[in-house]
Amino acid sequence: MNDLLLASLLAGLFGLIAGSFLNVCISRLPHDYSVVTPRSHCPRCGAMIAWYDNIPLLSFLLLMGRCRACRMPISFRYPLVEFSTGLLFFWAWWRTGGGWAGVKWCLFAAILVELIFSDAETRILPDEFTLGGLFAGLALAPVVPVPEGILSWLWRLQAPETPRALESFLHASASAALLSGGLWLMGFLYERVRGREGLGFGDVKMTAFLGAFLGFESALLALMAGSLLGSVLGFLWIKARGADAATYELPFGSFLGAGGILAAATRL
Repeated sequence: MNDLLLASLLAGLFGLIAGSFLNVCISRLPHDYSVVTPRSHCPRCGAMIAWYDNIPLLSFLLLMGRCRACRMPISFRYPLVEFSTGLLFFWAWWRTGGGWAGVKWCLFAAILVELIFSDAETRILPDEFTLGGLFAGLALAPVVPVPEGILSWLWRLQAPETPRALESFLHASASAALLSGGLWLMGFLYERVRGREGLGFGDVKMTAFLGAFLGFESALLALMAGSLLGSVLGFLWIKARGADAATYELPFGSFLGAGGILAAATRL
């Protein structure tokens, strides 16, 4: 087994642990609950969960998907989040070769997993992950440069002696501002024309986070892919539920997160 494969497997195992913590965030942050206290407990019977019943994936399998105390089913979201995070951590580390690039894209994957599942369940995108992700993307841009694009080239024409780290930071900042500002403007115009909100501000902040990590072109691809997925899959979901398409609130952040994963896959 080569060193990169071993390191990627370890990253995947760490991703399983990170996924367990993300499950806590998904359950608590949208309701403004602490992610530290109280200890993990069954949401139905309130029984505290022992450490050996909280091992990622394994405990779910050993318990056959049921609470040890009340035997009520455990949401399948828990193992799905853990497995998804572990798989994305493995893939990110393997594709980047590790180092700071691996750290950056593992962090990106963890934030997206939380936002995808949080929006799907509660239609809330916590600021801790949208704004936190934005600041993390900007902080990491000088260390692991965002993919070059038209904004990089335009800046290089104006100031060719700019250090690459500063250029990357400016590119990430401009991408976040332009894309989130454009999305906010679209939502504002929609509300003025239709008389009802068509886009939550959490989606705008999530778009800024994507711009800071991916750069302009890749984040734009994520936005387009998320919109396409939302249009097609969202339409099918609404029809399957027999809901009113004019009033049903789709979790756009979930589709945007899937678009972000697809866009990152084209760059790594």
